[in-house]
Amino acid sequence: MNARIVAVLLVLLAALGGGALLVQQQAGSQKPADAAALGQPLFKGLQAAEVSAIVIRQPKVALTVARKDERWVIAERDGFPADFDKVREFVLKLIALKVGQAEPIGDQDRARLNLDESGTAVELLGVGGKPLARLTAGRKYFKAEPENPDRSPGDGRYVALPEDAKRVIVVADPLAQASTRSADWIGKAGIAAEKVKSLEVRYHDGAAGAAWKIERSGDNADWKLAGARADEKLEITKANAAAYTFAQIELADVAPKDTRADDTGLAKPTVVIAATLDGLTYTLKLGKLEGENYYANIAVTGEPKPAGKDAEERLTKINERLPREKSLAGYTVLIPKSKLEDILKKRVELLAKKEVKKK
Repeated sequence: MNARIVAVLLVLLAALGGGALLVQQQAGSQKPADAAALGQPLFKGLQAAEVSAIVIRQPKVALTVARKDERWVIAERDGFPADFDKVREFVLKLIALKVGQAEPIGDQDRARLNLDESGTAVELLGVGGKPLARLTAGRKYFKAEPENPDRSPGDGRYVALPEDAKRVIVVADPLAQASTRSADWIGKAGIAAEKVKSLEVRYHDGAAGAAWKIERSGDNADWKLAGARADEKLEITKANAAAYTFAQIELADVAPKDTRADDTGLAKPTVVIAATLDGLTYTLKLGKLEGENYYANIAVTGEPKPAGKDAEERLTKINERLPREKSLAGYTVLIPKSKLEDILKKRVELLAKKEVKKK
């Protein structure tokens, strides 16, 4: 090997070594930047007290949960109350989000992870609509791919920040509450009519012999079936179950304000009226069944006048829930079918079975 060839090889070796060193230095210079981001808060300095509204947008639908006076309401449901605990939990989760992993991302991967217009945009606003924090929540993140990703809660979520759209971040919370479904935000408490003294059901179709009314004279008195014939005997357990239902009616959702009565079946409703020993009357109008829920209107009238030795305690308890119950009057709500099964019985279903005499 002559001296010229040796010189050329030495130059190439030096060039390759220098290139390798350059690549190593570049990788080393990038790694500390990404490593420094790991474990850092996604929204530095964000305070829960500053948040006045949460806006969530998905393709073709949006939901706004805003603070109004001393409560949180859903703007798209005409100010229907939101569940304060759900709002607080969601805001605190966003504040607690930390960078678990961060990688550069291209347009193709951004679409695949639903971090483009197909994703869920979440924005926190302060007083006067001042933007406080924004992110786009994409697909759920799994440490190991489950059999059914749609039903699995996920180990985290892929998210992106508007100011850093070319980077995907993995957070350790799946952010299940980032939803535009009003059912995921409302308080589920409905009405709690206690000490029912009379209960009446009038069916919308006016079917002969289907309507019924039961009543009693006191809290421990037996139920009587109004207009009962001599051969009709009321099944007391069924009467108790129907009356007890009013103490635990929950809500599934609230319908949009512009929902028409003809579409809900409330133009010709089944009417349930419960009067209590405390002086209140609950009127429940039930429309058609939508999936597993009935459309309904709720009205509460009267002033509470409990009697007995625990009257003062009962009055305090009633007054705590009554404003919320009366506020339901302006809305069309949905009530789970399962919560009404003991009420929506025909008259004959309330009767005790006749004993068959043996010959």
